[in-house]
Amino acid sequence: MDENRGPTRRGLLAGATAAAAGAALAGCSVPAPPPGRTVSADPAPGRPIATGHRALLMQFAAHPDDDLYFMNPDTQRLLDAGVPLVSVYVTAGEHNGKNRIKGMPETPPDRAAYSSARHQGLRQAYAELLGADRFTPWRKETAELAGGRRAERDVLEHGGRRVELVFLNLPMHTPRRYMALPALWQDRALELRTHLSADSPVTRSDTYDHGQLVEVLAGLLAAYRPTVVHTLDPDPDIQHSPEATRQRDSEQPGYSDHGDHTAVACFTWAALLRRVADATADGGPVPAFTTTAFRGYYNRHWPKNLPPRVLAEKAAHLVPYGGDPSWDCGNPSGCGDYGVGGDRPLTNWKGWVRATHYRWPAAGPAVAEEPDGRLSAYGVLGLRAVRWRERERGGEEFGEPEDLGGGPLAPVLAPAALADGRLLLFGVRFAALTGRGGANRREVVFLEQRSPGGAFRAWQGLGSPEREDDRSRRIGAPVALAAPDGRVHLFVRNADKGVSTRVRAADGTWGPWRALPGQEEVQDGLTALLDTAGRTHLLAAGRTHVRHWVDGSPAAPLPLSGDPVAAVPAPGPAGVEVFYRAPADGRLRSSGTGPAPLFEGYGPLAAAPGPRGPVLLGRDPRGRVQLLRDGRLAVRDRGTAPAGAGPVLHGTGAVVGLGADARPWIWRP
Repeated sequence: MDENRGPTRRGLLAGATAAAAGAALAGCSVPAPPPGRTVSADPAPGRPIATGHRALLMQFAAHPDDDLYFMNPDTQRLLDAGVPLVSVYVTAGEHNGKNRIKGMPETPPDRAAYSSARHQGLRQAYAELLGADRFTPWRKETAELAGGRRAERDVLEHGGRRVELVFLNLPMHTPRRYMALPALWQDRALELRTHLSADSPVTRSDTYDHGQLVEVLAGLLAAYRPTVVHTLDPDPDIQHSPEATRQRDSEQPGYSDHGDHTAVACFTWAALLRRVADATADGGPVPAFTTTAFRGYYNRHWPKNLPPRVLAEKAAHLVPYGGDPSWDCGNPSGCGDYGVGGDRPLTNWKGWVRATHYRWPAAGPAVAEEPDGRLSAYGVLGLRAVRWRERERGGEEFGEPEDLGGGPLAPVLAPAALADGRLLLFGVRFAALTGRGGANRREVVFLEQRSPGGAFRAWQGLGSPEREDDRSRRIGAPVALAAPDGRVHLFVRNADKGVSTRVRAADGTWGPWRALPGQEEVQDGLTALLDTAGRTHLLAAGRTHVRHWVDGSPAAPLPLSGDPVAAVPAPGPAGVEVFYRAPADGRLRSSGTGPAPLFEGYGPLAAAPGPRGPVLLGRDPRGRVQLLRDGRLAVRDRGTAPAGAGPVLHGTGAVVGLGADARPWIWRP
């Protein structure tokens, strides 16, 4: 069978015929949806939620190495904590079939061999991530997928830990050099035939159309039941570049990422929607998983945020993936992706490896205090909002999750506590994710509590600061703040990489969306707080400095930060003290007059005013949660590994995070 056969366009009759359901990995079947219709679960609240599953991480990448470049060090931290990993690669990574060797003449193109060599590189990298020798043999087998399709599955267990690599092997290009996956996302009549990688147990090509790829991905989710899902960025930033620059940067026209990354992310989110809809269709429980999406070539355009120690560790895992032609790895087709090996990840001017950025970088879950003093945590499970209540005041456990509905939601919820004790929760909803030429839209939504600690009203939509569907996809994670005058200020990053706001009056009516003044572009991950005078402050890390607004007006900028910043109210004209880390530097810095405390690490920061000075929360260089209070540093080195952008600080003594087992945890050092 010709592995390089291109796409076929079926007739209307064939295009309207649903594929028969087949056996997935765990024997489950996932029926295909009617053509042209997006399946999504009912957003009404009150559904049961699945609990009790052990932690499992599942990643969905477009190419071999996307996880190593963009999802690490998060992947490594979870593996180090003993969380099993299943990593799914949608394309074969065959590109033009040239496995370039620095300083050597080019060899004839061989797509099957190049794909196999990249797969071998992944096996080498993940063997080392598990602490094994890079040439440790893996068990290679054929996995049966939904619809009777097949994929290669490679399995390695070492030291009580386990990694599975699943290769679907869809092509990267069509014979006319079209990018295959973006075309498949948009075209309802397109079929792609899988590549056959050399040295693979899979010896038969399969075909995929749009619906069948969603079906297979949803079937994998149903079979493995992950508690943490890593995806690429479904909605990359708008990035206008000259054509020569765009091609040099390997980006799609108009956006800061590779077209395959965006398409695979969209397919993955469609499969997540499908998974929840299928699981709940007959009254079944909502699957309990949390999702983290990672920026891709975005890293090229913004300040790098990994300090030397963390960067060196991340880049080291690309060395065994890149491999070397002199290695005796046991794979006749090659021992890695030779253009990536050695020092090339660190010397590549694009700098992708030097940062890890989240698509929705807000920390979570949101935390509020109940009238009886217990804590409530609010997060997103199975693309739906949920509430956990502390079992007892001052305890160490939360109860079972309560479904608040509202899906499909991005994995962020922003709280705002009203003066009467009621809570508002803001999120971003996938209002449409159709593909096949259909709508693709995001909107801001919110929940309003009826009484302090009580039930909530129905979900309400606030639309988007962007009128066009495509621009609405670029909005960021919401941040909200209740002011002393009864107003609620809502902020989101907009498609122009500025900030838009909408204000709710004390009587509950909302004003229109408006953009804050200023032309400097900022990253997502906004910080909002009140100073002692009741003024509203908003901070956002930009390209050249940290932007600062006071009551909606620009204030003096602050030095450049590689990540979202933290701040506390402070005396003086500035009104706040800001804590940040300079790009590629793990040292903590402060806008205050005194020296910043020793608090080395990376990633987002949180801060709260304490009786003896600010309390600081963040990650240390090993990715562990650390808290600095009263000059003493505490490190959380036990308990479930945290997932996502990081935990939150409640008051000055309680840290709440979401674990890799999809359950919240409390740490009171």
